[in-house]
Amino acid sequence: MINARFIRIWLPVLVVILMFATSASAEWKEKVLYSFQGGSDGQSPAGGVVFDKAGNLYGATYEGGSTCPSPGCGTIFLLSPGNGGTWTETILYEFNGKQGSYPEGGVIADANGNLFGTTAYGGSGICLLFGDNVGCGVAYELSPPAKKGGPWTYTVLYSFRGGKDGQIPHGDLTLDQAGNLYGATLYGGGYGTCNAPYFQYCGTVFKLSVPKQKGGKWTEKVLYRFKSGTDGANPNGGLVRDSKGVIYGATFSGGNQGCKGDGYLGCGTVFKLNPPAKKGGDWTEKILYTFQGNRDGFSPDAGVILDAKGAVYGAAQGGVSGGGIVFQLKAASGGRWGRTVVYGFSSSSYSYDPAVGAFGKSGDLYGTTNVGPSESLLGSVFRLKPPARDGGTWDFSLLYGFTGAPNGAFVNASFILDSTDRLYSMTTQGGTGPCPGGCGTVFEINP
Repeated sequence: MINARFIRIWLPVLVVILMFATSASAEWKEKVLYSFQGGSDGQSPAGGVVFDKAGNLYGATYEGGSTCPSPGCGTIFLLSPGNGGTWTETILYEFNGKQGSYPEGGVIADANGNLFGTTAYGGSGICLLFGDNVGCGVAYELSPPAKKGGPWTYTVLYSFRGGKDGQIPHGDLTLDQAGNLYGATLYGGGYGTCNAPYFQYCGTVFKLSVPKQKGGKWTEKVLYRFKSGTDGANPNGGLVRDSKGVIYGATFSGGNQGCKGDGYLGCGTVFKLNPPAKKGGDWTEKILYTFQGNRDGFSPDAGVILDAKGAVYGAAQGGVSGGGIVFQLKAASGGRWGRTVVYGFSSSSYSYDPAVGAFGKSGDLYGTTNVGPSESLLGSVFRLKPPARDGGTWDFSLLYGFTGAPNGAFVNASFILDSTDRLYSMTTQGGTGPCPGGCGTVFEINP
């Protein structure tokens, strides 16, 4: 199945990187908790992982499983800690196509241990790719068994329809206090032309509302349809909500039309969606920043996060030094937002595709690069320590550089920190599995 995201601009470069990958020194150490094996096991992990109260980890893989032809339609898995630092994997569910296939995001969990996520394809919606109906994607719930050792229960909460509805949900979902879910689709919505003729329209932000009665159906509402042009296009998912219910996110394309790539037009935006003033009203979009391309930055490839004061942080490709930027957006007078480049990666040949994921307990900002920094690394985890005073310099530390099998390669943007700031996530390749370049890993890095 074609990956729902655009063809990476550096795929030819990665072949060269793999040829010359070497070990690199950094401050922290990596521990591979599990190496996926492909086949009936998962491969190509999607998104990040989530803990339960017992210390188990849950996640999803884009491929793998035995219910679809090779390389499989993806899985949901559980990793349980054992004695001596070992972890044991259990496949909880294998996607079968009709009820979803190829998740492009990880899972999130509610207080009762129910898991929620999306798949890019599958479901009952009719969306064509190369003349075949591949489905428009689904939102799902996976509920734990009533008795220990029993089977988990998989439920399709919603099948996307394409057209004016969304198509290809992407990134992790977001949960509010009432149990409602929020997310984004790369395509659909009924406006604009993005990545034609393969996909239709330029994406949506949606809400899935909890049934009013037990056993009832979840209801979907499209909160916003991106229009491309000077508006954003192709939202990345991984949305965040503030205490007032305002939604923040980033789009890969749209905005300034000076950027043009394989299947997209525009340099990308950062946006917020304000909830309606009255019940039943429309959500309203405000563009917080429009990337101008090249030295200014372009094509953010992940979501954004908020600090305790409401400032928005994210990352984009390009920048003055070429390797990508980490940026901050702060509300200013008159409804304006001011942007500051917190850190710029230096590269003369390609962008490292940075992303930011979480703040640590001391206010440190943690992030990842999908490749680099430097041509010897297949991704990294970094930390930025905030300055003592506004306007000061953030202190950059490379915590870990990935070097490929038997360790991880090409780290996902989503991750979590535990109470001691140990970081957990997944890599799409690497590990000991038999896939070319490895089938991916679940890892921990710590001081």
